[in-house]
Amino acid sequence: MDKIAQDVGDIQSRLLDHRPVINAEIRYFVREFEEKRGHRESRLLENLNKMVSETNEQMLPANLEETSQQLSEVTKRLEAANHMVERIQQRELESHQSTQLQANMERLKEEWAEFVKDQQRLKQEVDEEHAKAVGHLSTQYSGKDLTKSPPL
Repeated sequence: MDKIAQDVGDIQSRLLDHRPVINAEIRYFVREFEEKRGHRESRLLENLNKMVSETNEQMLPANLEETSQQLSEVTKRLEAANHMVERIQQRELESHQSTQLQANMERLKEEWAEFVKDQQRLKQEVDEEHAKAVGHLSTQYSGKDLTKSPPL
């Protein structure tokens, strides 16, 4: 029975205990990447880091100067374009106001002509009424002597 328990224990440790296999894989990995390659990847990474640092030191100031110069040129162009747009808007506004002013003047001229016609018509009506009243009074007092004063 002891032998069976020992065999079952050995089988169980081989089937379920993966530590020896994992330890072997870890040793292989360490040997492969550290010993055989001789820290080649870390040297490559260090070289790349050094190249990037040098590139940043050399290229960044030149690019900043060029970029700021281009930005100032773009700003000047934008200001000029903005000024031109403002002038165009001002001219359009003046043109619109001028046409609106002309339309208002035409409307006022028409209203004035209408007003003058109405006044002429009213004047004629008043003149006609006056002429009728004068005619009526003339006929009423035509036979009477108006030079006599009535007794007080």
